[in-house]
Amino acid sequence: MSVINERRHTAEFMVSEAVPHRAREVKTVVGGDAPGLQAGTVLGELTSGGNFVILAPAASNGSEAAAGILWESVTGAADRTVIVRDAEVVGDHLVWPEGISEGQQATAIGQLAALGIIVR
Repeated sequence: MSVINERRHTAEFMVSEAVPHRAREVKTVVGGDAPGLQAGTVLGELTSGGNFVILAPAASNGSEAAAGILWESVTGAADRTVIVRDAEVVGDHLVWPEGISEGQQATAIGQLAALGIIVR
């Protein structure tokens, strides 16, 4: 019998957001090959082209700064909803890049707070 792992559900990480959906914007998100990025992934915004990608603290292309949180999963590149302001989220439900340090995560949480996204 095979094991199936359940991925994060759309908006599972949300506690609350500015009404009416002011926290959300549709952005082009590059999720890469399958399985792609899960809902709740912390994203950075590339300075060239403005696409959103998984946070990469060691980069120097814009993706090193937290710019939003993915609302729904994505594989490849597609327009997806991203939380970019004025929301409260469950920290334990956020998806971080592999290998991120506690210090880098704390920095990213501060960057999200500057956008009005509060990690609880």
